[in-house]
This record gives sequence, structure tokens and C-alpha cells, in this order.
Amino acid sequence: MPEPEKTEPEKHAPPGPPSIRQLDPRSLRGLAHPLRIRLLNALRHHGPATASQLGGRLGESSGATSYHLRQLASYGFVEDDPERGKGRERWWRAVHQGTAWDDSLFDQEDAETRGAVNVFLHEIATLHGQELSTWIGTMRDWPADWARSADLSDFTLRLGPAQLRELDEKLHALINGYRDVEPAEDATQVRLHLHAFPQTDD
Repeated sequence: MPEPEKTEPEKHAPPGPPSIRQLDPRSLRGLAHPLRIRLLNALRHHGPATASQLGGRLGESSGATSYHLRQLASYGFVEDDPERGKGRERWWRAVHQGTAWDDSLFDQEDAETRGAVNVFLHEIATLHGQELSTWIGTMRDWPADWARSADLSDFTLRLGPAQLRELDEKLHALINGYRDVEPAEDATQVRLHLHAFPQTDD
């Protein structure tokens, strides 16, 4: 079975709600590139790394990862990790543990910002799908308790926008409440995806 992965965010994340970066039009445009989103995702989930290490993980050249890491740094998403790095080796770490939307992003008429919203959302959806496919493909490598405890469910409700937001907030609060729970001996990193969106009745 895979060994439980002890990631850097688990070691250093303070208890309670995670640190969140609020996206505005400028920062979203700086982040909305498929490789930048994947780099930030990797640093948040697996801890600090060098451009070469990230290139190996993501199947990209170290030149490409170095460039996009510098771009992420210019927008405040990543920074140097002073506890690592020897000589010319440069280590990077995520500044925040997550991102959140400013509601105004959905009202932007600027074509560049609207395009950035689409790129960001589609890339996050792709990452979620890849993570889920990886789990399905490897779940038999894990003890049966993990397969029985994992979940792949969907629900259909009839709600208004305010009710949906209320439900989202309650679910987020419930999930964040588990950040303060003492990990069990067999604990490992667990990913939860939450998708909630309206759908026509047709």
C-alpha cells in the first residue's frame, strides 16, 4: 500500500481555518495559466520544491517551471523557502493554503478577466477529475478500509441562490472543523472536492 504522505502543509499549517488568498481581477489574471495553477496546486499539496522537482512531477521542463514560478511570485502566490536551498538551488513554497473568489469576478465585463475566470475554473475542474481518476485507478493498492471510507456521491436538490450559498458555507465550516482534530495513527492526506451548481430541468 502507499505510505501515508507527510506533506509540508500538514507540518506547518496552523490549526483552524487555512490561510486564504482572495482573488481579484489582477491576481486572477496572473494565476490563470494551466501550468501556474498546477504548480501552485503541487506546492500546496506536496510542500516546498525546486523548479526541477516540480518539472519532474508535472512532466515539464525546469525552464518552464522556473519562469512560471517567478510569475507566481510576482503576484504573491509563491515565495522562496529560506529554510531550504543550498548554493544556487532555489526552493519555492506556497504563500497561502487556498484561494477564494471575490464575488465581483463574476460581474466583470473586461474580456481578459472573463477569459481568466474560464481558464481558472476549467483547469481546477480538470485537476479534480485527474485526482479522482488516480484514486479509482489505485484504490486497490490501499487497505479495504480506505476504499470503504472514500466517497463518490452526487445529490440533486431544489434550492434558491441564497439557500445554495448557505449550504456551501455550512459544508465548508464542517470540513474546516476537522482541521483541529488530532490525526489518527493511520492518517494520510485526504482530498475533498465540492461542486455545487444549478442545472436546467430539461
